[in-house]
Amino acid sequence: MARVELIMPKMGESVSEATIISWTKEVGEMVELDETIVEIATDKVDSEVPSTHEGKLVEMLFEADDVVQVGEPFAILETEGGEDTPAVKDAAPIAAKAVEQAVTTTIENNTTTISNDGERFYSPLVRSMASEEGIEMAELETIPGTGKDGRVTKSDMVSYLKTRGSAPAASPVKTETKKAAPAPKAAAPAHTPVNIPNTGGTEIVEMDRMRKLISAHMTMSKQTSAHITSFVEADMTNIVNWRNSVKADFKKREGQNITFTPIIIEAMAKAVKDFPMINVSVDGTNIHIHKNVNIGMAAALPDGNLIVPVIKETQNKNLVGITKAVNDLAVRARGGQLKPDDIQGGTITMTNVGTFGNLMGTPIINQPQVAILACGIIKKKPVVLETAEGDVIAIRHMMFLSLSYDHRVVDGALGGQFVRRVADYLEQFDKTTIV
Repeated sequence: MARVELIMPKMGESVSEATIISWTKEVGEMVELDETIVEIATDKVDSEVPSTHEGKLVEMLFEADDVVQVGEPFAILETEGGEDTPAVKDAAPIAAKAVEQAVTTTIENNTTTISNDGERFYSPLVRSMASEEGIEMAELETIPGTGKDGRVTKSDMVSYLKTRGSAPAASPVKTETKKAAPAPKAAAPAHTPVNIPNTGGTEIVEMDRMRKLISAHMTMSKQTSAHITSFVEADMTNIVNWRNSVKADFKKREGQNITFTPIIIEAMAKAVKDFPMINVSVDGTNIHIHKNVNIGMAAALPDGNLIVPVIKETQNKNLVGITKAVNDLAVRARGGQLKPDDIQGGTITMTNVGTFGNLMGTPIINQPQVAILACGIIKKKPVVLETAEGDVIAIRHMMFLSLSYDHRVVDGALGGQFVRRVADYLEQFDKTTIV
């Protein structure tokens, strides 16, 4: 028998750690090659980690809610034949070292009012929940933990919050884990509980992990950028008629639908070429001007949350290529099959609020980008057209475009010209385009 370490794989250029959500196997169970052994969460997306070997799970080096660095071992399998890998001959020190590194990283990166001055390790998830509920460290230390070495898990927090205020105060919980270095004092304001009146028949549910991430990201964006929004109205009649004429043949030939989304994304890519300073990101006082046009596409998930997969190097794709990329990302987003790299590297974002029957919207910028375009519903309405014979009233397919942009680096002239240019490219769409 040989013992083999399972290593936390790299999940994208900007992802350096992951939080274990749950184990799909118990110690003593057999694990097949490529079988999912643990579910993890990063700050980008939830993922499943498959086993790189076949064997029996003999040791879990981390518990649920623990943070694991990319490249660190997280489990040990016992396999047939071969020799032990050098790093697993003394697994206990490895586990201790990994936990210590996770504690150090957590303390350095933590910006909430919860600091780990006690003797017990608290995962980032538990710290975040405590901060959101206004639980100070002294109170957190009184919560009984059911995790390894008496750690407080998410379930412990949920149970405690349900009875918080009604249970007698408990003494701080003492554990034997290694004491962490004191964290620097944070300047973030403490959370003030909101007094919500009891209206009767109220159900209280906790936000899921993705909703918490969205909430934090959107709030951060509003606090970071000076948001401003410009609106234009585009005549989509040519595009609507063209799509109606080609969609059946396209579906038969390609096996997928052609929607308005890739057409709008293509127009955005063309407009970015005309106004490259809209395709930038802000890092402090530095502006990063991107050569590639990587357009994020906000997609609704079955659970009601949103995710933004990215069509990379859109400027190098034709309409068919963009269509296939859009359809592939949309299908995998709805099926929970996106990879971390699929939602990274965006330089500008598009969201289609018209999908929900909305005329227009004022979207929040996806940091560190500086602009996001919202497309409203395409709606028939009477419009005045200028012709050689004079003005006439005609029924046209019209759509509002709204561009939210960061007024720190994008002035009204640039933002207004860009969204107008997108509309111009849509209105000038060539009805003889072949796909």
